[in-house]
Amino acid sequence: VSSFHVIGEIFDSVYVEGGLGTINKNVQTTLVPAGGAAIVEFGLETIGTYILVDHSIFRAFNKGAIGMLKVSGAENKTVYSGKQEEGIYLPEGGGIQDIPAEEVEVAKNLNKAERIEAGERIFAQNCLACHQATGVGIPGAFPPLAGSDYLKESKDRAIGVVIDGLTGEIVVNGKTFNGVMPGVRLSDSKVASVLTYVMNAWGNDFGDVTAFEVQAKRAGH
Repeated sequence: VSSFHVIGEIFDSVYVEGGLGTINKNVQTTLVPAGGAAIVEFGLETIGTYILVDHSIFRAFNKGAIGMLKVSGAENKTVYSGKQEEGIYLPEGGGIQDIPAEEVEVAKNLNKAERIEAGERIFAQNCLACHQATGVGIPGAFPPLAGSDYLKESKDRAIGVVIDGLTGEIVVNGKTFNGVMPGVRLSDSKVASVLTYVMNAWGNDFGDVTAFEVQAKRAGH
């Protein structure tokens, strides 16, 4: 089964399953059954390369199930400026997102060992997918935390990144990264714990962060 779509277009007419019995109007995506077909009609308002996809996006971008419809003719910059931007695909968009977790709690004065233990669990739940289990990150998108000069340079900045998120280019260990770090809505104690874990994992020896330091950062002190 395929969910057929042309990126940047709406189908003016869709002949469901390729027949004449049902014709839908102004449809974005239509189902093509296994062993079946569909007919779509649409006009193009400007030139460009239109990408035909199965809207099961994993098949498109991970397995290559795409086609390209190359359209020539007169430009219409009111419809499309023609400008393209190269970068990492971010499904949540280019803005800093806020990941809900829980209400901020009163700071807990855990000792360093307790913070490291708790922080490992918090890292696995919130950070591992981007920064990887070994803290090496993903080239070009998500910077390494293991041996990170950016992390080591400023504890105050590190606290701010976890609380508020970060977007735009940064340089870590001499390499440029341009991704989006969402703001993670964690309690002061959990922010302190995950940072203390990161600052002492994978050979790092960058000190630690307390819940009271996180509390002070939130208060702007």
